[in-house]
Amino acid sequence: MARELGVDLRLVEGSGPGGRIVEEDVKAYTQQALAGQAPSTAARSAHSPPPPPLPDFSKWGEVERQRLSTVRRKTAEHMSLAWSVIPHVTQFETVDITELEAFRKRYAEEAAEQGGKLTLTVLALKVAAQALHLFPNFNSSIDLEAGELVLKRYCHIGIAVDTERGLLAPVIRDVDKKSMMELARELVELSGRTRAGKVELEELQGGTFTISNQGGIGGAGFTPIINYPEVAILALGRARIEPGYPPAAGVAPGMTESAPPPEPRLMLPIAVSYDHRAIDGAQAARFIQYLKDTLQDPMHLLLGI
Repeated sequence: MARELGVDLRLVEGSGPGGRIVEEDVKAYTQQALAGQAPSTAARSAHSPPPPPLPDFSKWGEVERQRLSTVRRKTAEHMSLAWSVIPHVTQFETVDITELEAFRKRYAEEAAEQGGKLTLTVLALKVAAQALHLFPNFNSSIDLEAGELVLKRYCHIGIAVDTERGLLAPVIRDVDKKSMMELARELVELSGRTRAGKVELEELQGGTFTISNQGGIGGAGFTPIINYPEVAILALGRARIEPGYPPAAGVAPGMTESAPPPEPRLMLPIAVSYDHRAIDGAQAARFIQYLKDTLQDPMHLLLGI
């Protein structure tokens, strides 16, 4: 009945034994929705208590109230939903992108001549597409009601874009089938339209994985919230110069004897948040290790391995 009426059972309060939802509860919710009285926060699960009322902040000083924009309100609801229904785990790693940055600079002018911009996000798109092919669980959604993992045979990656209206994640389709130059052009065009408020609703839907790059703003790293119903998201922090050794030098951590002097290396903090219902910790460790190995060796991008 809920499916036929388009009712989200997470928003229905059960009156049956043990709080179970019965037909009368669905009917009552539908009547409330038609009367405009149904709960408006799709972010709240049936098992989450409502938040307590806010205090009167004006007792302690002057306050100003600003109405949430539609985008901000929908984002807040979606993020709350994702956090309440997905058991998040975040895996961290630090990547030596010294060679990758040299690779990016080498081909940046060629990308610009073709109307694109060869950024770290573009390179991460390509690497992520390769990783999703090798680790299909990360390119899935979980259907608990059916007891199934929905593996997607397409690779559509959302890119978090900071706009005046709030954070949006337009989706680049078929990333695995496009060259880096094609991705460089499409990302410039799509992110530009998103910031200008000209992106279509369908361009914000259908993603299988998301990348959020805050390196241009700052911060050593962060733990991203998964974009439901996806099961994983990649976060890129701000790269910084640190003393170290090239990955191929074979210098183990803590090795001091016979080790050459360290040299400046460009180090990038990354993090992968994943849905622990669909992905095990060992899988996540292998996934982020693959991202690290590939980002550290630009030849992987050219060879597609």
